[in-house]
Amino acid sequence: MSAEPAPENDKSARRGFVFAVSAYFLWGFLPFYMKAVAHIPSLEVVAHRVIWSLPVAGVVLLWLGRTGDIKVALRTPRTLAMVALTAAMITANWCVYVWAIAADRALETALGYYINPLFSVFLGAVLLGERPTRAQLVAIALAALAVAVLTWENGGLPWVAVALTFTWGFYALLKKTVPVGPSQGFFLEVLILAVPALGYIVWLEATGAGHFGDQSVSDIWLLMSSGLVTAIPLILYANGAKLLRLSTIAIMQYLAPTMIFLVAVFVFHEPFSTEKGIAFALIWAALAVYSWSMLSGGRSAAATVSR
Repeated sequence: MSAEPAPENDKSARRGFVFAVSAYFLWGFLPFYMKAVAHIPSLEVVAHRVIWSLPVAGVVLLWLGRTGDIKVALRTPRTLAMVALTAAMITANWCVYVWAIAADRALETALGYYINPLFSVFLGAVLLGERPTRAQLVAIALAALAVAVLTWENGGLPWVAVALTFTWGFYALLKKTVPVGPSQGFFLEVLILAVPALGYIVWLEATGAGHFGDQSVSDIWLLMSSGLVTAIPLILYANGAKLLRLSTIAIMQYLAPTMIFLVAVFVFHEPFSTEKGIAFALIWAALAVYSWSMLSGGRSAAATVSR
């Protein structure tokens, strides 16, 4: 019996590929936007990301015709509790990322997102009882060694990379348990966050510390556009991931941190020491081992099905 066509060979998978590549490219260029708002406190930027993402996510739901799912979720306390957890994780991730770019630590953000897929394998083994392959264990060990090298160089943990890895890793893990679609889930996340975010923005403007009403047209437009730069790549990624194999997404997700790495070194001119070079070499070796294990595992599964 012949196997069914692989997802990558059909029209839906091609659409998924375009969605995912678009999302990763947008994330790769995101540091330029974050540099543009670097003069604004990180928490204020994050609050505006929440507020201006809400209408974007709402329009997407209206276009998809999935507003009924939101009504059901709002009447389900368990779903709301789970979404509140994912909202907390993504907020922490945003806060660290925005601060790091403004503080000239984009290289550490790239490292964090490089490590993330390996951390997901680790979480799967520890929390879900999944059995990692020998190659995946080698990749995790190499990533841990890279963190150890940077810890030795810095005299402490590279906390930006670690924080981004932990928050995004747990966000992705918790996201799998939320019984709503990705677009609906994102809308619920920003809806829950909108109340404290709006309260914080109002307080900033009332005390004269805010940047939205400071008569700077550029700041107003930058903050308003934060919804687009936040929501669009997340929604593109969520819809692309539904149409592609996990192994395909696993390989593609290196695109964004690679772009961030290149921007940090060649555009932002962040210092790139020998120790950082060793650490990134270890990470790239780990990702090569991990990618090889994913691809070889996918080929083996396909060969088994085709028999």
